Amino acid sequence: MKRTFLQTLLGSLLAIILAGCGNTVQSKGIPAIAPSQSMSIPADLRDFRYCEVLPVFRDRLTLTVEVYNTMGLNDCPADLWAKLDADALSQQYGSTATKLNGPRYWVFNQTTAGGETAAGKVVDFGGIEMKLLAKLETKLWQGSVGDKFFTPNEVQRTTSFFYRAGNLVYELISPEGEVYRMQSYAQIADPALTIADLETLGTRLELPQGWKYQARVLEADSELSADGLAYVISDNFYNTYQKVLP
Repeated sequence: MKRTFLQTLLGSLLAIILAGCGNTVQSKGIPAIAPSQSMSIPADLRDFRYCEVLPVFRDRLTLTVEVYNTMGLNDCPADLWAKLDADALSQQYGSTATKLNGPRYWVFNQTTAGGETAAGKVVDFGGIEMKLLAKLETKLWQGSVGDKFFTPNEVQRTTSFFYRAGNLVYELISPEGEVYRMQSYAQIADPALTIADLETLGTRLELPQGWKYQARVLEADSELSADGLAYVISDNFYNTYQKVLP
């Protein structure tokens, strides 16, 4: 069975840590900078490009994944993104490992954020400025933050995603009838994937037994909120979906 993005990341971490004979990796940390880049967030975010860098730091038996995002600063310039080297970033900042997550594209129309989600520091990765949006923490013996594709992960964040009537939404439905709505698609597994491909993506997904994929036109505006906690899954193309709560 294929491994998820975070499982692969943290599985690799475990091997690195064991190779280090159990010594704690000392984090240099990523210094904050005064932002010099700014990009107006469009009124409609649908199909808006962004990227993320995820360094992982170890403090004894705790692994912390820091999530940095380009939103509001730039649109992840392709030439600079292509030059980023995950291993070099880990060496520079003292992280146990670093994962490059992108390019990605939103499929909702608007978003708002609150609490710690809206107050992160700004850093620079190879000329691409990014903002700290979240931290995910796990213990060394837990091995991963997520088990496998199509498996829910708990993500601590305060956000609202707004989907406008008349647009297509893309949803996964579990065997129990739980609905997960796509928040972003990725060009990680398929660099040529576009928003136009999402309507028929179900024919390409490796859906577990009992799962369904649907693309449908919204008849009314819809809001998908997380008040401190979201349940997020990914498909085998690394597209991400958030659970629609009653």
